[in-house]
Amino acid sequence: MFDVVVVGGGPAGATASLDLVNSGHKVAMLDRESRIKPCGGAIPPRLMADFAITDDQLVAKVNTARMISPTGRHVDIPIENGFVGMVDRKDFDPFLRARAVAAGAHAVTGTFVRIQRDEDGTQVIYREKASGETRSLKTRLIIGADGARSRVGRAEVSGGDTIPYVLAYHEIIKAPPKSAVYDPVRCDVIYDGAISPDFYGWIFPHGDSASVGMGTEVASVDLKQATAALRAAAGLADCETLRREGAPIPLKPLDRWDNGRDVVLAGDAAGVVAPSSGEGIYYAMVGGRVAATACAACLESGRARDLRLARSLFMKEHKMVFRVLGSMQNAYYRSDERRERFVSLCHDIDVQRLTFEAYMNKKLVRARPMAHLKIGLKNLAHLTGLVATTRT
Repeated sequence: MFDVVVVGGGPAGATASLDLVNSGHKVAMLDRESRIKPCGGAIPPRLMADFAITDDQLVAKVNTARMISPTGRHVDIPIENGFVGMVDRKDFDPFLRARAVAAGAHAVTGTFVRIQRDEDGTQVIYREKASGETRSLKTRLIIGADGARSRVGRAEVSGGDTIPYVLAYHEIIKAPPKSAVYDPVRCDVIYDGAISPDFYGWIFPHGDSASVGMGTEVASVDLKQATAALRAAAGLADCETLRREGAPIPLKPLDRWDNGRDVVLAGDAAGVVAPSSGEGIYYAMVGGRVAATACAACLESGRARDLRLARSLFMKEHKMVFRVLGSMQNAYYRSDERRERFVSLCHDIDVQRLTFEAYMNKKLVRARPMAHLKIGLKNLAHLTGLVATTRT
């Protein structure tokens, strides 16, 4: 009998497993393994501090972000007083799982099938990878951390079967030498309707390799063709392709993360990917932590309603950031004309500083009210077309 079975061993599931075993609970972590999620791999310093991630897990440290407009104009934003860490999910996720197992989590390799409740209690039914046989894990609670199309969420949580998402696709390529178009310490973000009509494309350095990809909610877009166009435009078409990966990325946190009984969701399964930026690793790990906290409270009290703590704790700290980023995406991702103005707005030094302070610390910066007022007025001017787009 386990206290908690965690379905999924990505950043959310591995974090939940680690926190639960560290608090004295018996945990099984069920994961398919061998699956690598497409991901730019950016993590902020706050993640490294909050979740004890050391520099040896990084494949690069980025000190500049380049925002590129539909017409090819760009603005380089220096990352002051810090850096953006880059990880490769093929190595980072196994590291997180191994850390949880070393702490005491029971690793199970297989595919989730269903949750079964009968006179013997609650069981997670799964198909074992090695044998292909159907087996079960008896448990008191379940954390669904099995991705944007969560099978746990679809079966158990209201709204889990209708979560909106974009499809993301990237290619890991052999990194070219540093040049005028590629810098191993710079992230490029491409806002161009020809690449993605409603999201963006990216080129993120990973040391000896780089992630080149894009995302969109528009079903008619050919993701591989769009990525090929992005590589060609960036002079990366001839670089060796090492891996190709695709997966859905959720667009909005679910209104409810638990089933009021014995299941709570975490990470992509709960929809916690930041609007506008698509950032997910930090929020997945926070989601895993609050899910573990909620399960620990429920196990202690015996009250199923304590599972609601997961969502309430997350939203208490991050709701406003998600709201602001969602508003920005709705305002600027609607057309190339709007994207052009967004990149123009990024020339502003106040925008640059406050944006990266918020990114690094994962909270809205309230220390400079006049800067916020200036940004609000500039934002309005750009949206209404009262100012011309800035030229580089």
